[in-house]
Amino acid sequence: MQTNINNKDKIKRITATAMFAAIAYAGVVLLKFQVGGFLTFDLKDALIAVCGMYFGPLYALSIAIIVPFLEFITISGTGVYGLIMNILASVAFSLTASLLYKYKRTFWGAVIGLLGGVFAVVGIMLVANLLITPYYLHMPTETVAGMIPTLLLPFNAVKAVINAALTLLLYKPLTTALKRAGFRKAGWEQAKVELDEEEKRKSKIRTIIVTVVALIIVAVSIFVIYKFLGGKVSFLNAFKAK
Repeated sequence: MQTNINNKDKIKRITATAMFAAIAYAGVVLLKFQVGGFLTFDLKDALIAVCGMYFGPLYALSIAIIVPFLEFITISGTGVYGLIMNILASVAFSLTASLLYKYKRTFWGAVIGLLGGVFAVVGIMLVANLLITPYYLHMPTETVAGMIPTLLLPFNAVKAVINAALTLLLYKPLTTALKRAGFRKAGWEQAKVELDEEEKRKSKIRTIIVTVVALIIVAVSIFVIYKFLGGKVSFLNAFKAK
């Protein structure tokens, strides 16, 4: 009996993961920020992180590979180099965040996980930029290294911070919808606790504060992308030439 329940939960999680992957891909198709002609930012990593934090790191890892590959074979114009960078960025952020959150399923555990994701993206992408970008842009490594303080580091940092803020914004509404639809989170047996009225009130206040702070972070980060990094927004990428 318990095996059948577990199998049903696994099927539900796979179904939900497929939905997250579809929504993440739709976000890539509909909206993308471009900086410096070759750096891009979209909404998929936050959605992947939400899925991973709710269902577990392996689900984040699967989407972090599947969605960039779908982008690669449909709308991407950056080739194999772009695919590799895309996967590295998505895996670094979502897998780190969901792994850290797995061992501390609290609000502060989520914050720690997302901060870990931010640092992981910045570190891994700077190394990847030095190793891969010279081949993609046909530039000497020294030239790419010179772009780190003025473009690559600020872009990766802002991108990661936006993803962390968006994850905080999206986690509550998306996971509430999943719970109501009967999708159980990873470790739900240990995490399931009843809150008294005072705890519920504090939780609502915290949610409001987190939402406001996250919105401010997103707004400021987008301003930085436009004002200081020369970014531009691209809509409906599926209808543009590859």
